[in-house]
Amino acid sequence: MLLDKIDELLKEVSTLSAKNAEEIEQLRLKYLSKKGEINALMADFRNVAAEEKKAVGIKINELKQKAFDKINELKEQFEAADTVSDDIDLTRTPYPIPLGTRHPLNIVKNEIVDIFQRMGFTLAEGPEIDDDLHVFTKLNFAADHPARDMQDTFFIETNPDEVAKNVILRSHTSNDQAHYMETHQPPIRVICPGRVYRNEAISARAHCFFHQVEGLYVDKNVSFTDLKQVLLSFAREMFGPETKIRLRPSYFPFTEPSAEMDISCHICGGKGCGFCKHTGWVEILGCGMVDPNVLEACGIDSTVYSGYAFGMGVERITNLKYRVADLRMFSENDTRFLREFEAAN
Repeated sequence: MLLDKIDELLKEVSTLSAKNAEEIEQLRLKYLSKKGEINALMADFRNVAAEEKKAVGIKINELKQKAFDKINELKEQFEAADTVSDDIDLTRTPYPIPLGTRHPLNIVKNEIVDIFQRMGFTLAEGPEIDDDLHVFTKLNFAADHPARDMQDTFFIETNPDEVAKNVILRSHTSNDQAHYMETHQPPIRVICPGRVYRNEAISARAHCFFHQVEGLYVDKNVSFTDLKQVLLSFAREMFGPETKIRLRPSYFPFTEPSAEMDISCHICGGKGCGFCKHTGWVEILGCGMVDPNVLEACGIDSTVYSGYAFGMGVERITNLKYRVADLRMFSENDTRFLREFEAAN
């Protein structure tokens, strides 16, 4: 019977599938073209009894609609898959996209901070934009000190009548120490990393911004011997257990006595080379006992407490560890340079 044939075609149409556009077109021709199977049913429809024509006609229309919907569904699926494939970048490397790495300055800064934290120092950070009071005055800088001149320090706002309102970009991270001593009473043991700014011409050996790490310890009966032992431990942790240090007298407004510390050149082992200018020693930081005037200015009784402070340039330490000849490379974001430090992460 014609109805049985229509039912068979309905089952057949419901299971249609295709792998590509050519197969879909073949299905359309098979079922929906003028010479297709559904159109061929119309020849048999003429021989159907009059009382059955309505039921058979409805079935034929149902079959035709289902075949049309199924073929359109296959077309949409194929077009969607084809769109996804068009989005594939055939020039893209088959390897995974490489992950970023830490900047060499961050690698070294984190190492410095970690060493001092293991010695009992806590992390303290302060503002990069600060006032003259905390950057200079509380740290015992004289009113006519050259650091206060505009050719050395970046001034944002100035008020000649009130020093505290002279807003500047800090030229050292010692301002963090001033802020901390104002709000904390001894014992104080902090390490202060951060970016600093100085009005200098940019060259291979200098930049208008760089990074420092400073340390401060204030308590009863703190001595220069304590300072020396901490710095020796740091040098050996950072540069190796055979590292030697020496302290040379120096001057800083906020420490008295003051010293600069050298380490034995880890490249030549202290024998003398071009890197250490054939002296066997390389300077890495400044240090000293906190001047009593600084303690008093920050609200700490200098007759009861004493302390030491030290500060080093992160770029300087990074150069010593990785022998980077040009400071500008640290801020140029050249990926070829940065990839050299992947193994250090």
